[in-house]
Amino acid sequence: MKKKNPHLRKALDLAVKGLSSLGSGIGIAVLFWILFEVVRRGAAAFNPAFFTELPAPPGVEGGGLANAMLGTLMITGLAALFGVPAGMLGGVYLSEYGRGKRFGDVVRFVMSAMMGVPSILVGLFAYGLLVVTSGHFSGWAAVFALAMIMIPIVSRTTEEMLLLVPNALREAALAVGSPRWKVTLSVLFRAARGGLVTGVLLAVARVTGETAPLLFTALNSPYWPDKLSEPTANLTVTIFNYAMSPYENWQRAAWGGSLLIVASVLALTLGARILSREKKT
Repeated sequence: MKKKNPHLRKALDLAVKGLSSLGSGIGIAVLFWILFEVVRRGAAAFNPAFFTELPAPPGVEGGGLANAMLGTLMITGLAALFGVPAGMLGGVYLSEYGRGKRFGDVVRFVMSAMMGVPSILVGLFAYGLLVVTSGHFSGWAAVFALAMIMIPIVSRTTEEMLLLVPNALREAALAVGSPRWKVTLSVLFRAARGGLVTGVLLAVARVTGETAPLLFTALNSPYWPDKLSEPTANLTVTIFNYAMSPYENWQRAAWGGSLLIVASVLALTLGARILSREKKT
């Protein structure tokens, strides 16, 4: 058998390492460039009125995005309230009860397929199911759409994290007479806490920047979100509308809203990662 030239192997190894490093460097540089532009342009919009006042009419200086911030918190929070528990229950079933069963395989396939469905299709589904039947846009339709996006992400992440827990922990807990549901909640969830929190954060981060589902469900509103049974203000659609407008103050506010979303997701991620760490004794 003919031996390969060692110099050629070293040259190929160096070439692959160089291309990999170059690709990583380009990706990191583009990321920091985007972050720099968002911070530079968005910080100019930050002032007390930006966080406390309603949007100003077209062409009028001043105003803020307080209603959009509140609406986004309400919609995202309620979507997480419904989507995270449902996703975790699905993940527990797939990991602890559905392994090796045909129905479990079907559920796993559906969850995997849903993770790849474009968010605009989820928005269209919610539009046809809730908006068309009710005759008007609403924040509740947006909550439903975002929860549908979160469920498969949380479900598959929960399954994968629980499968990483050694079977010895399950067997030891079951051997002392603990019921299976208690083993899952007290032992498995504690052992996989970091991964579970990460999965929830991935789901929240995914829906925080979604625009298409909200265009078909919540739409937008220049007023305070007093109730979710009507069109509801939100940051992503507001950013979309303001960025496409010809008014300089609206474009500046769009950059400010973009910076707010980026900063919120980053702060949430860092805070949850710190809280999810195991305490060292």
